[in-house]
Parts: sequence; C-alpha cells; structure tokens
Amino acid sequence: MTKTVAILGAGPVGLAAAAHVLERGMLPLVLEQGDTVGHAVRAWDHVPMFSNWRYNIDAAAVRRLEAAGWKRPVPEVHPTGADLLTDYLEPLGRSLSSWLRLGRRVVAVSRDGIDKVKDAGREQTPFVIETEGTSGPELLRADAVIDATGTWFQPNPGGAGRPVSGETGNARISYGMPDVAGQDRSRFAGKQVAVLGGGHSAIGTLIALSDLPATQVIWLCRAPTITRALGGGAADQLAARGALGTELARLVKEGRIKLESGFRLASVEGATAMKATATDGRQIEVEELVIATGFRPDLSILRELRVSLDAGLECPPVLAPLIDPNQHSCGTVRPHGAMELAHPEPEFYIAGMKSYGRAPTFLLATGHEQVRSIVAALAGDHVAAARVELDLPETGVCNGPGPKSLQAVAASCCGGPATKRANACCAQDEVAKENGATGCACETKVELTKVAACC
Repeated sequence: MTKTVAILGAGPVGLAAAAHVLERGMLPLVLEQGDTVGHAVRAWDHVPMFSNWRYNIDAAAVRRLEAAGWKRPVPEVHPTGADLLTDYLEPLGRSLSSWLRLGRRVVAVSRDGIDKVKDAGREQTPFVIETEGTSGPELLRADAVIDATGTWFQPNPGGAGRPVSGETGNARISYGMPDVAGQDRSRFAGKQVAVLGGGHSAIGTLIALSDLPATQVIWLCRAPTITRALGGGAADQLAARGALGTELARLVKEGRIKLESGFRLASVEGATAMKATATDGRQIEVEELVIATGFRPDLSILRELRVSLDAGLECPPVLAPLIDPNQHSCGTVRPHGAMELAHPEPEFYIAGMKSYGRAPTFLLATGHEQVRSIVAALAGDHVAAARVELDLPETGVCNGPGPKSLQAVAASCCGGPATKRANACCAQDEVAKENGATGCACETKVELTKVAACC
C-alpha cells in the first residue's frame, strides 16, 4: 500500500515537502488553514527578502515546475514576499492542486484510537489529523506527518514571554512587520511610533518608518547595546541582510531614529496617546507601538504525540545548540535533516520555521534541505537522508568559514577555528569555554569590512 504523508501547511516548506513526497512515489495530503497556498507569506508580501532566489526555491519543486514549462527567476535577484507567491508558490500550488486541502485548520494530531501513553502497536497505528473548516470538522488519516505550519501567526508578546499590562487587545499595538510603506501607511505616517525588538523584523520596520514624512521613530532595543542587532554588515554573505544593519546604524547616527537601549517593556497605558513604561522606570509617549520580538511555535495541536523539545527554545534537542541565540548572533547553522529533527513519535517530524522553535534565525533554504532529508527517510532511503545537499551562506562573524579576510583574522588572533564545540567561534574561545569561562573576549577590527568580530 502506498504511504500517505500528511503535510501540515502549504507554505514554501510544506509545498516543497509535497514535491519530494511525490518524487519518492508516496502520496502527499497537504492541509492548509488559508484559502490559498502561501497563506502566511501573504501577511508579509510587502517585505523584500534578504536571500536571493538561489536560496528560496526547492530542487524537487523546480523539477516539477520546469516539467510543466515554468521558467525559474534570475538566481541573484532578491524577491519580495509577493514575488515569492506569484513567481513560485502559486504555480507550485497549481501543480499540486490534486493533493491540496485548503481551508482546513488542523486542531489536533494523534494516533488512531490510542493516546500518547500507550506503547503497544504505536508505530503501526495510523495518524489521525483533526481539522476544522467551513464545511465542519473532519478526521483524516495518514501514515506519516510533517508539521510545517510555521510560526507567523504566533508572535511573541512584548513582555518577558508574557503580554505586559495594557498590551492585550490594544488597537494601537501591532505585531511582526506591518506594511508601513503601503496599506498601513496612513496608520503610521506623521505619528510618533516606537518599535520594540532587535531582529530583522524590527530592523526592517524601523527603516521603513524612517522614510515616512513627519514620523518620529523610536527604537526600543531590549539589549544594552545595538552591536548584536546590527549583524555582520559588509561581511555578511547575504548582502541584503548585512545592508539592513548598516542602514540602521546610519539612521541612528544621523538621529533619524531615536534609540532607547536596554528598554524592557513593563506596561502600556492609554489607547490613543500611549505611555510605554520600561522595567527601569523610563517612560516613552507614543501613538503607535510595533512589537517585533519574534515568534513562537503553536504546540497545542501536538499534545497527543511524543514530541521531544529543548526546554528553552522549543526545538528538537539536537538542533538547539546549533541555533541558540544565547550562543549565536548571526543565524548560521549547518545543514540538517531527519536525524536531527526526529522525535520519539515514529514517522513524525516538525520542519521549517516551526522546527526552530523560538530561535529567530531560520533561512528558507534550510527548510528545503530539511524536507528533502525527511522525505528520503520516510521512503526508507537512509543514505540520502543522511547526505548533505546544501551549501548555506554565512555572515562571516560567527561559527564556520566566512570571508577570507575574517578567516585570516581568526587564524592570526584566535588560534584558528574551533574544532569541538558548536558554541565556540574560534580555538581560543573553545579553550576558554572548556575551562568554564564565558569565552575568549577577543575583538579585532577588520578594516576591509568595517565589522568588529571575535573571529
């Protein structure tokens, strides 16, 4: 009997998984809560991607599309979310229409007739996926499940993991990356607007706000300094990503963006003229507040499955040391697949942005490599599952090989690259951490790139 693989989510990673499943002679069942593919992408279709087309299309998807006459975009061009939809996801969705179930929101996944406590017969028992939609509830069965539902619709709140007083239901608070230059322009133009956060969503929003006329922009950066938020600059092999930090630094220096560093939100008061108060007592008056503090996975649908997650990041434990933002500042992580993403529940995987849990550093190309490996494992091809078929870009200021100028600095000042510890940036850093210290604390100026780096 042909194996059926339920794929939760019809975003870039979910659709890529479906293409791989079909190539392996299995049947995909793609369940999507939206009425179209790329439902979450439509919420950020105004955003330019910092990775170019080369890193945003999946190999199996390309093979499927090109067989139908599709022409791939120019590899070096940087698409927007809208480009990703029209030039790739929508054609791919049409090619997979026979296996798509749109408008079906997954509310639970379990094993047929047994709860997570029972051992006997578990591996042979099919999964049951409970869904809701306009036609009512429905139960669907599958032999394997890939959860690629993402995290976009689960933004982090403004407090330390919880909403602060006055946050919930406040109409003047928005999350993620509002379209401040487009459909949301009238909401922000000419206002005093604060952005809380220090990741790419916050940076992109701050830069967009700075272009609006008569708009006063305040950056509420929770970190004590902005160095980490500015990223790799000119050393970043994804040039568009590095340019974000460079541009933000310029706007802050010129005073076009007012910086409030070390600002940890404690409360929000008022509905029109709001007062944002920090834990240290500082108060900022704003008319609009954008909370761009990242996203988190919705794990409620997996309550009856045996899922193993890191206690802090809510990602697979093997993956956690590679993506932990406490240890990494750039988001580079070696390619990984079925082995790193496996759970105690047989034939179940979490892929894509959701697999990173609360870590903010996911690249789409990583998700494509994940599902290639996962589907190979589900098909029984463990050699292909273990093989690495992806070369990721790196910023050059964290683990792994970077630009030659930075590699030379690492060799000369830090004793070369680390050899044992994933959380060490160089040999000296590795030795220091082995001896219980926080790191080597070296700092070298690289004039060529104007980047301060440990190594």
